[in-house]
Amino acid sequence: QVQLVESGGGLVQTGGSLRLSCAASGRTFSNCAMGWFRQAPGKEREFVGVINTSSGRRDYVDSVKGRFTISRDNAKNTVYLQMNSLRPEDTAVYYCAASRTGGIAYLPTTLNEYRYWGQGTQVTVSS
Repeated sequence: QVQLVESGGGLVQTGGSLRLSCAASGRTFSNCAMGWFRQAPGKEREFVGVINTSSGRRDYVDSVKGRFTISRDNAKNTVYLQMNSLRPEDTAVYYCAASRTGGIAYLPTTLNEYRYWGQGTQVTVSS
């Protein structure tokens, strides 16, 4: 059974940092993309960033570029989201997701390109 488990969320002040982890089990997520999404109350789930597990290529939504960094540890089957300079508008439930198999340039940004999802972890940034 494939599972993605996020951890590392919490409450932080504006300007602070958090590192989210997404641990995968049930299969090795190589040759695919691992994405991070977030959903704020009353809003749709939105793309945050993605990393290709083969090439390491990454992409981010403009609002987090320069502040958030995705990394991976293939040996641990884990993906991380380092979030710096956090803002109140970053408050949301953060989800990691794994895509279907793709090439080294595969960096999906839409929800329907992802097959597996974690349960989410809450990130709250106080002003």
